[in-house]
Amino acid sequence: MTIFSYEAAELFGCLEQGREDILVLDVRNEKDFSRFRVESPKPFALSNISYYRFMEQEQESAAQVPKDRSVRIICAKEGSAKYVAEILEKHGWKDVGYMAGGIKSWGNMLVPKLAFQGPDYELHQFIRPGKASCSYGLICGKEMMLFDPSRNTEFYLQFAAQKGCRISKTFETHLQADYIAGSRSVAEQTGAAFHANPGDFASSKMPYLPLHDGGIHRFSSGGPEVTAIFTPGHTPGSTCYLIGGSHLLTGDTVFLSSVGRPDLGGQAEAWAAQLHRSLGRLQQLDPDIRVLPGHYMDWTEADARLIFTARLSEIIERNKAIYSLPGEADFIQFIKDNLRPQPEEYALIRRINAGLEQVDPDRAEELDLGKNECAATAYAKAKAGQTA
Repeated sequence: MTIFSYEAAELFGCLEQGREDILVLDVRNEKDFSRFRVESPKPFALSNISYYRFMEQEQESAAQVPKDRSVRIICAKEGSAKYVAEILEKHGWKDVGYMAGGIKSWGNMLVPKLAFQGPDYELHQFIRPGKASCSYGLICGKEMMLFDPSRNTEFYLQFAAQKGCRISKTFETHLQADYIAGSRSVAEQTGAAFHANPGDFASSKMPYLPLHDGGIHRFSSGGPEVTAIFTPGHTPGSTCYLIGGSHLLTGDTVFLSSVGRPDLGGQAEAWAAQLHRSLGRLQQLDPDIRVLPGHYMDWTEADARLIFTARLSEIIERNKAIYSLPGEADFIQFIKDNLRPQPEEYALIRRINAGLEQVDPDRAEELDLGKNECAATAYAKAKAGQTA
């Protein structure tokens, strides 16, 4: 069998099925591999042997790859993976493929899941495994509303076409810091109305329609109402969207296993106080509302359908150490105890998402790779315990 190229979605499909015959061979250097790698809902074999080792020690490196596996190779851009695939083929491997486009293809990939089927609408969760993030599509009739789309706008356009609808509106839950948002591009390509909270976008150079707290957004005919709920804290303009009174898109305000970190703007204490009040407001909602977050920690948070969602009551119970803190001062102290440095690129990504700075496509790809670090976690305490 000759070597072949494969798409990121093909690999995800195999890993999602739990195929045990596959070995994912990442030939990037150890530093890049440790920063960002392929992850899957189910366990799989993963090995990191750098391209340079194959160049310098061909036979020794090849000997570390089991011959009884179907090998799927990944590199930074594609060429190195193809080179290693040719080496393995030369040494007798029969089923060897290299990922088209390299690791950025995995980083940009979106996996659509039908999160909810209503009487006259569909709510889709678009999972981005390479960023551990989720965007959403709400479809009614011939229209689709988007929420927090990534820069992979071609995916959303194709998805809408497959569903026989047009993208009429796009919404942001906040000014993103961990990835380059796609609402502006979607609006420019489709004519969709771009809605955002002035709390984050007032100084931006992008045209948008300002949201209002409690404002209701509708489809042309029928379908669920979408209510904007201002929940400042992660950012001053953080917004949740209540769909049909039953599903809440929380962006980076509420996660399934944490809450959004309020320190990315350099005002941890002030924003933490806002976040505390916002969490209190959300706790007054119907406990049976299903929460759909903007990010997840890992695949263990997904349900049996591999969708990231849980009832509000379940999330509060799961995170009772946070939600049961007796007062604002205690919550602020929790945030302080769990602060960790934010990635250096976040400041630049915020400026790009506000239209205040532009970068070329290659730089955008570089900035957009890697998992998010938007949750307040026990990271700091854990590190302290390790060094004590």
